[in-house]
Amino acid sequence: MNSPVVVIGIGEIGSVFARGFMRLGYPIVPVTRDMNLAVVAEEVQEPEAVIVAVAEKDLHATLADLPDVWRKHLVLLQNELLPRDWQQHGLADPTVISVWFEKKKGMDSKVVIASPAYGEFASLLKDALGSLDIPVCELADEDELLFELVLKNLYILTTNIAGLESGGNVRQLWLEHNDLACSVAGDVLDIQEYLTGQELDRTALIEGMLRAFDGDPEHGCMGRSAPARLARALSIADDAGLKVPTLRRINKAKKT
Repeated sequence: MNSPVVVIGIGEIGSVFARGFMRLGYPIVPVTRDMNLAVVAEEVQEPEAVIVAVAEKDLHATLADLPDVWRKHLVLLQNELLPRDWQQHGLADPTVISVWFEKKKGMDSKVVIASPAYGEFASLLKDALGSLDIPVCELADEDELLFELVLKNLYILTTNIAGLESGGNVRQLWLEHNDLACSVAGDVLDIQEYLTGQELDRTALIEGMLRAFDGDPEHGCMGRSAPARLARALSIADDAGLKVPTLRRINKAKKT
């Protein structure tokens, strides 16, 4: 029998991963927020993989509590994720997937573009999600992974924050509010360069964001988490001494 796959966080996205692995014949060990990770780890000391599918706001607390026996089996998939997020917990090389499919309650998964993955379990993720017709592309190295993580952050933050002002979907944002979209994207990339410590290829990242727009042009801009994303972005900008004028203007308008 295959070793079990631990899924920490059985929400909509976590349930998709669980279902994919079950189709490959892996037993699933679900871990909810009320369960003690150390207690579960005593029973499951050699899992095939440990998928952390908690919300962004719960990631660091989860990684801080992660049992040692699970650390070498880790798979991360959160939005707003960068290497600094796992490195601060002493995690050198987790498998990471940038999720580009949407799953809402009562609906099938909706693919925007293929989800890129890098790390030891990338091929396994490709097989598991592929069993559900969700495409995964394996990345060649850490540089490609960093690009893909920044790209996802750019997409999420630009659409959510610009959507606070524009509303509508991503096609409307780009075609009808292009100046707003570009200005927000510029501020977001200023923050991403600060967080990564690298000068980023902004042209390639914008082109990547537009491919994602084309993948699901009707995707709504402003999700429930948009105000929180703006607040986090401004907190980082304040710490870094970044101007981010468009983000500040949107925040000021939101308060009036």
